[in-house]
Amino acid sequence: MSIYTGYLAIHNFESELERELELKGLKIAKKCDRLYLVEGDHPQMIWAQMTAFELETIAIASINDGAKKLKALGRNWGLFTVAHHRRAQLIQDELPKFNNKPIPFRHPLPTSPMGFWTLLEPDQMIASTKTTSPFALGEMDFQENKTMPPSRAYLKLWEFFTVYAPEAITGGASIDVGSCPGGWTWVLRTLEFDKVISVDKAPIEERIMDLGRIEFKQESAFGLDPKDFGEIDWFCSDIICYPERLLNLVKRFLESSKVKNFVCTIKYQSEVDWENTLKFLEIPNSRIVHLHHNKHEVTWFLKGANS
Repeated sequence: MSIYTGYLAIHNFESELERELELKGLKIAKKCDRLYLVEGDHPQMIWAQMTAFELETIAIASINDGAKKLKALGRNWGLFTVAHHRRAQLIQDELPKFNNKPIPFRHPLPTSPMGFWTLLEPDQMIASTKTTSPFALGEMDFQENKTMPPSRAYLKLWEFFTVYAPEAITGGASIDVGSCPGGWTWVLRTLEFDKVISVDKAPIEERIMDLGRIEFKQESAFGLDPKDFGEIDWFCSDIICYPERLLNLVKRFLESSKVKNFVCTIKYQSEVDWENTLKFLEIPNSRIVHLHHNKHEVTWFLKGANS
């Protein structure tokens, strides 16, 4: 019996996942809506909303039998229906409930594993208890702040520090390049850094500056010289630019050995710039993920650059 790795594509970004699988030399065994099944054990993909490992095919005799077999494997299950939607939902309704309400910023992540399953035929499902997210189908939502942030871009940095860097300590200095209108600067300021350096040719909103402990530099991020800065705990960028230009900026600060951690959005004009995206991954110990709050962009990060 075949074991599959399942990749759930992000809505409207199916072609990006298909291209990534092609670049990795992986053959799609079956496509079910946004779910791509690849035979064997394979790693997480950037453009997968969620990856399910070691997907097992399970025969079921009834709705109750399906629920019973899932409960025997694990407690929490995220359903993505590709067929037989009513029958699948009736099985899901028999499973234990879990909290999927919006969470506060930096709320502890769920500790119980989140499984994934779907019904392929009325009497056949595939399921896995090993997925890449503690949230059902990799979807997470925050209790949003609708007063201070000048745009919803802040949710990307909220997600990053909640999911990928919950251990990040406060204090020290951080820099936000391409900061206008100020959403990421606001997040860094709420993290209680001793200093937040905010850089853009356009000013950030006054209510963000009024929070204090923000040093604003009204200039191009690409003209910055790392020698003009002391040690930086977090280098953050949500700047709109070509990936190659961002890569050159990151490398300058990386080579200065003054930055401990990086988190940057890699943005695309139309097609994904795979050449330069993969060059980011040549930087040792770094990762690229597509956050739930990313759109046609991905997030590159590197923790402990000087360790």
